[in-house]
Amino acid sequence: MAKKLVIVESPAKARTIGTYLGDDFEVEASVGHIRDLPQPSELPANMKKGPYGKFAVDVENGFTPYYVVDSDKKKKVTELKRLLKEADELYLATDEDREGEAIAWHLLEVLKPKVPVKRMVFHEITPEAISRALANPRDLDTNLVDAQETRRILDRLVGYEVSPLLWRKVRAGLSAGRVQSVATRLVVDRERARMAHISANYWDVTAHVEKDPKSPVFTAQIRTVNGQRVAAGRDYNDQGKLTPSATKRGTFTLKEASARGLAEYLGDQKFTVADLEKKETKRHPAPPFTTSTLQQEASRKLRMSARDTMRTAQSLYENGYITYMRTDSTDLSSEAVTAARKQAAELYDPRYVPEKPNRYGKKAKGAQEAHEAIRPAGDNFRTPDQVRSQLTPSQFALYDLIWKRTLASQMTSAILETATVTLETQVPGDLVSDLEKTSGTMPVTFGASGTIIKFKGFLAVYEEGRDEEESNEPQASFGSERLPDLKVGQDLLIKEAKADGHDTTPPARFTEASLVKQLEELGIGRPSTYAATISVIMDRGYVMRRGQALVPSWLAFSVTRLLEDNLGGLVDYDFTAQMEQDLDQIASGELNGANWLAGIYLGEGESVRNDLLPGGLRKEVEELGDIDARAVNSLEITPDITLRVGRYGPYLEKADGTRASVPDDVAPDELTAEKAVELFEASADDGRELGTDPETGHVIVAKNGRYGPYVTEVLPEPAEGEKKSKVKPRTGSLFKTMDLATVTLEQALALMSLPREVGTAPDGEVVTAQNGRFGPYLKKGTDSRSLTSEDQIFDITLEEALAIYAQPKTRGRGTAKPPLKSFGEDPVSGKPVVVKDGRFGPYITDGTTNVTVPRAESLEDLTEERAFELLAEKRAKGPAKKKTTTRKTTKKTTAKKTTATKSSTKAGTKTAAKKTAAKK
Repeated sequence: MAKKLVIVESPAKARTIGTYLGDDFEVEASVGHIRDLPQPSELPANMKKGPYGKFAVDVENGFTPYYVVDSDKKKKVTELKRLLKEADELYLATDEDREGEAIAWHLLEVLKPKVPVKRMVFHEITPEAISRALANPRDLDTNLVDAQETRRILDRLVGYEVSPLLWRKVRAGLSAGRVQSVATRLVVDRERARMAHISANYWDVTAHVEKDPKSPVFTAQIRTVNGQRVAAGRDYNDQGKLTPSATKRGTFTLKEASARGLAEYLGDQKFTVADLEKKETKRHPAPPFTTSTLQQEASRKLRMSARDTMRTAQSLYENGYITYMRTDSTDLSSEAVTAARKQAAELYDPRYVPEKPNRYGKKAKGAQEAHEAIRPAGDNFRTPDQVRSQLTPSQFALYDLIWKRTLASQMTSAILETATVTLETQVPGDLVSDLEKTSGTMPVTFGASGTIIKFKGFLAVYEEGRDEEESNEPQASFGSERLPDLKVGQDLLIKEAKADGHDTTPPARFTEASLVKQLEELGIGRPSTYAATISVIMDRGYVMRRGQALVPSWLAFSVTRLLEDNLGGLVDYDFTAQMEQDLDQIASGELNGANWLAGIYLGEGESVRNDLLPGGLRKEVEELGDIDARAVNSLEITPDITLRVGRYGPYLEKADGTRASVPDDVAPDELTAEKAVELFEASADDGRELGTDPETGHVIVAKNGRYGPYVTEVLPEPAEGEKKSKVKPRTGSLFKTMDLATVTLEQALALMSLPREVGTAPDGEVVTAQNGRFGPYLKKGTDSRSLTSEDQIFDITLEEALAIYAQPKTRGRGTAKPPLKSFGEDPVSGKPVVVKDGRFGPYITDGTTNVTVPRAESLEDLTEERAFELLAEKRAKGPAKKKTTTRKTTKKTTAKKTTATKSSTKAGTKTAAKKTAAKK
């Protein structure tokens, strides 16, 4: 009996939808895209020299792409074709955005269905939503497909044109991208601001005050002296000077001597309440989550990376817990508004629900697809307690956050009352040396404020987090206290006064949350791609994470400088944002994708900001001329010291050629002139002298080298007239447990004596213990076995060594190390999953499938769910392709140039015909 075939992207989504549809439906997953642009090297031989040879896109003929079915999707396509033969109707139920629309179009192009086709769309996976989607199918939106295809081609053109430039001038293997390069520049620009920051020192005075011995003590901070404002951190610029507006207001800097004098004098004085103001304010709830705000809030409150947030949200969506997680909209459906208001009234207080629903308009710059905001799925929300047992800890935490934010968005504003008090006293006119002396006394004022919640409203369920803002204010406790009842003219006791010194701080580094916020505010990229963008710049080594902060590498400085100086348009913030707006116009049918690409790449037709790419990207790259790679990879630290980014990492170089390595843990803004001198001293050529080898009489020194700390002997200089000896000095790398500053002569001599002969085995082979590139090991003839620690090199006995050799040899080098982390059984293989330490870093394995832990993810935060997911992704990709080599011949052959025809279906090329809408 024929069935209706429903195709979605993911197996999880297929399973969930399958439970809502009857036996008349067959639900199958395409597992993402089934076709894509191939690497040029993977093109058919007869196409490699044709118009598709460089990009797999014919840029001269309408930017026609050449698509192929991914090798790991051929089996899936065969399966889908088989299912389609048995179906009487096809439903394409991929996500309703550009990517989902493109997947649906590719499925049509490859499967070529002969049965009726319907485009089925929904924003949540619930029985009600699926039922409505079945009843209201639509046509394929070819404008969305064009926008996705244009974006894909644009990214291919930018990447393939610019990346080779980085390979030649910076380092092999680097990549450039339309959004990733701009995101990298943002992080680099913030670090540059930190490097340029000049700190200013200022002092203030705080006083602990009480109304009477029975009242609580509160804290007040100095505000004015003799009518002039005392400077606070916000009054200084990055050059360490008072801002013009602060100077105009008569603000002055309180110095240490004056601050301490005031604190000492005020210790036994009284304050008088000079002014008291009470103000009632309202605090409104934040709108429901968009993709961007969800990533930001999950980073602030749950310490989840953007990648983890999107991955977890995807699983919640596919399993029917939340609505679609890629959206720029803050609107809620009428059903969702009703559900949120009803639940807020039932669980909290009917007074917390306003008479009319709260409405929120779109605020994101360049907002696109009008999906509903992210919220709990269904017309009646499940509470966190109702789903706790069904979710993993990370899924539950994110669902709880989304549920609270949704309910709060439909609740009343909170009512706050803030009391601000000004306290005054008199001090001697000559006590503050930073001001002109005044005869007699002069007034000094202090201020304090406290806020209380008079009506909770939405705060009963949720309070929005905040980014760590750039701030030069001291972390004082005032402002959050509740002040006692006070009256103007009332005297107060000063319990204690204290002077504090502060230094202004540079702009705060970006966190993932604040970078996402900045990208969205600038209109760069799309919120749905931010997680991937941040992951890419971290995986490429451009950005590192230090706690929550994002720190650029020196490599990022070189790449950014090269692009700024030579292809400024590609990293111009406004230009990149304008490209996003143009892609939106393509999605709405207002612009033609091919014409727009011609403007960007060829400099003709429709384009944006032609002043930044006047002749198009291709011409700009071709006419770059010679770029001084040394200048691109250099940054002056002092007139005599230059930082250079080399093949093996950053290093310092003096004018005389002396070099010193820069450790990875030294951030760019920490590499001051003083730090540079310190690094040179630590890696001085003569090293630290440890003593003399009693056998040879040679001096032994400890040094810091390119590959880490080591010890070596200083060979005597040859006598005049003698040839220099070809004998190399003995050396030995320090163990990981040793320190360059404390290593002893005895340890050095032992290190230089390696390899150590352990003894002779019964078969006559000598067993040695030594240290290698991949750690300590034993060697007997050609048979090597790993040791578990470096100390074993000196301690292991022949008996213990022979016991190791008596054991079966494990895969790789000898004895297996204990796992770094252990998980349960993999749901696919049924085998236990562990994390091991490998040659190239930690990796996850179930004994059959191995996958490296991504650089952007920390081992500490790796969850069981994520480990299973990475293994599943690795299995889906299949075995790595083996490199094949072809022998070059000197004979020159001429072959007729062949151009791939648009109607070719064997290789899966794009057809010349206009994308056809799915039949209803």
